[in-house]
Amino acid sequence: MAEYSRIARGTFTTAASPIAQIVNLPFQPQAVKLINYTAYSAPSQYAVTTAHWDLYMGQANTTFEYIETASVNWIIAADYTTNGISTFSAGSLLQFGAQQQVVASTKGSPTSFQVTAHGYNTGDVVVFEGLYQSPTTGMPQMCGMPFVVTRVDANDFTVNWNSNTSNYTALSGSPTGAYVKKVLYPFLYAPQLSFISAITTGTTTTITTTAPHNLVVGQEVAFRVPSAWGTTQLNSLPDILIPGSPVYGYVTSVTNSTTFVCNINSTGYTAYTANVAVASVPGLTFPQVVPVGDVNTGGVAYSGGALYPSPVVNGVSTINGPAISGAFINNTSQGFIVQNGVGSAQASTSLLTASSKYIYEAYYYDLSA
Repeated sequence: MAEYSRIARGTFTTAASPIAQIVNLPFQPQAVKLINYTAYSAPSQYAVTTAHWDLYMGQANTTFEYIETASVNWIIAADYTTNGISTFSAGSLLQFGAQQQVVASTKGSPTSFQVTAHGYNTGDVVVFEGLYQSPTTGMPQMCGMPFVVTRVDANDFTVNWNSNTSNYTALSGSPTGAYVKKVLYPFLYAPQLSFISAITTGTTTTITTTAPHNLVVGQEVAFRVPSAWGTTQLNSLPDILIPGSPVYGYVTSVTNSTTFVCNINSTGYTAYTANVAVASVPGLTFPQVVPVGDVNTGGVAYSGGALYPSPVVNGVSTINGPAISGAFINNTSQGFIVQNGVGSAQASTSLLTASSKYIYEAYYYDLSA
């Protein structure tokens, strides 16, 4: 390997319900090779065994081989023209995908949306705008916050929000100005500021966020809850016991990517509500939880040695150098994404199969002629 070449390899294992796999690297590769080791050790029909992407193919175009019939292990060559492997390089500001029309929505908890051929996968993050059914009705209370998507099918998805209350009206008939767009690289900083979708009060306080919070046990957090949302007693200022001292909580457990528990005793606090009136939307500010700390790094526990390890986001080491434990890290990142799409001519194949171990190699070459 010469002076400017780059090569990286590693592994990841998919969940029982696979989502798009983001692989952070210290470079943006020009070629990627993917091996589904589980498909070889435990063959199953339509499992993709290997996949290849090259810069000359164009983004998301990917060649692959899959098992046609598990009983005889026939390997078939095919390709994806969308939803394959692509590279990314996040900037210092949020970037967005194409704006798409919201056709309809259904009230509930979670709230469901209909968007024709949306192209979203479970785990993607989106933002809404203009969710008005009429000038005085609709779901505009949800606009401007990031939401993690759960894919239902090609035209439907849900987000973690309770709209099953009196001030929300289901959308229908593709309302003018009602749009959704994908946040391409949502975690530029970690743990990052998060928006609150639910609060359960008690001797400890359970927080549910609209998108992954990236918090870890021991992280210190502060709250910003405007009065319209109810639980203002969580707010970091003032502290009635120690005037001028902020009220902070510590994360005691992480339930999942969008739920955590902190040590604040909120017994008797005002109940949280998302039932905000549509008329209150102009100028409405959102309930937030904010990681706090005295140094700029990310809450990763010390693991011995002279320096701390590079911080980890969503289970993946970032491209940052060693750091000291604290509140935020810069997670501006690059690498490649393996989408969980299906081939246009091979409708039964999916690039990522459930609970499978993958081995990847990524390359950046000295010369591309």
